[in-house]
Amino acid sequence: MMSTYPLQQKLPAEVLVGGNAIWSRYRQYPVFGLRWWTGRSLLFCSVIAVVVVFIGLGTGVAVRDLGIALEVVVIEFVAFSLMATLGPALATAVRHLRWPESRERRAVVVAVLAGMVLSFFVDRLASSYIEQLIRPGMLAAGLPMPEQVVPPQPLLKAIGVAINVAALVLIYGLFGGGLALRAYFSERRRWDDHHHARELHALEGRVHDADLRLGVLQAQVEPHFLFNTLASVRALVRQDPPQAEATLDALVDFLRATIPKLRDDRGLHATLGQQLDICASYLALMQVRMGGRLAYAVTADDALRPLPFPPSLLITLVENAIKHGIEPRPGAGRVDVIAELDGDRLRVRVIDDGAGLQPGLSTGMGLANVREQLAARHGGQASFVLSARTEGRGICAEILVPIGSPA
Repeated sequence: MMSTYPLQQKLPAEVLVGGNAIWSRYRQYPVFGLRWWTGRSLLFCSVIAVVVVFIGLGTGVAVRDLGIALEVVVIEFVAFSLMATLGPALATAVRHLRWPESRERRAVVVAVLAGMVLSFFVDRLASSYIEQLIRPGMLAAGLPMPEQVVPPQPLLKAIGVAINVAALVLIYGLFGGGLALRAYFSERRRWDDHHHARELHALEGRVHDADLRLGVLQAQVEPHFLFNTLASVRALVRQDPPQAEATLDALVDFLRATIPKLRDDRGLHATLGQQLDICASYLALMQVRMGGRLAYAVTADDALRPLPFPPSLLITLVENAIKHGIEPRPGAGRVDVIAELDGDRLRVRVIDDGAGLQPGLSTGMGLANVREQLAARHGGQASFVLSARTEGRGICAEILVPIGSPA
């Protein structure tokens, strides 16, 4: 993933840590951004200027030479400023290349380490020059030079080396960009958390929108289906009262199976078993309503029934199979609903032997809603395929969803 947030803009409140004080306002910008580096450099160089002035005054008093003291101040200011800013400057240059995130992270670490190494040589060079500069004054004042100091005992020498190494790590590591490197990775983690939270919020929004569209679709389909069924019952009351009674019984069973599950918490806890029961009750009703010319079967292992499954999608496919497959075809017809495992995914098929694929069938509102629901809930892990059967007439509508994903 490539870093896309503008490095010259202030960080969002969800990512920002500190930066309220006047001397730390540079922290309101991304670490190793140009505005961050400029603000940090001004702060560090201001503190360095104050420190080296006191060092220069002490040197001037020691060597009794104001010119040498001023030269020491300038050299130490330049040296300490480079030591404080070299590593962050290199890391800032790297980050402005806008490389992919993994490559940027590695390059930033290398840049800060390279800055620390350069700082070491800057420090050695400046110290050597200052030593040569103040040597005559110190000799004239009778002050001892470093080589005139009595060499310490081996143990003391080892302790001194350890202290010097620790001091170098502290100076070059923290002062030269180590803390900035830590702040960079901390900021990247907050960015990742913020990005994931936004993605989750967007996904929840898409699911909510899809649920609203599903509700609208149900509000359009359910009354239409109910009115048609009641009209069929009305026509059968005089012609075939037993058939009318059987149709009403099947309708009651369908509504009992369907309405609580469709309206329960927007189907957020829907299972495959619930959806299969809805389809079975609907097919039983249609079997009675169509005078027995419909045969059907709902097949699934009991172990699959508790698995999560998106609500109302399966019944949409079954309704399509009846409306566009069985009803337009004269004579008997059959619909099979089959659920089975396919590796780490759940495969559910609705198969009919009806009229087959017709122009515009795959682009209807119901099937478009099926695709939107699957995309909103499972992204690219789910799929929906509508195809002509390879054996005989009819259509096979197939849904594949990952096992264990929330419906």
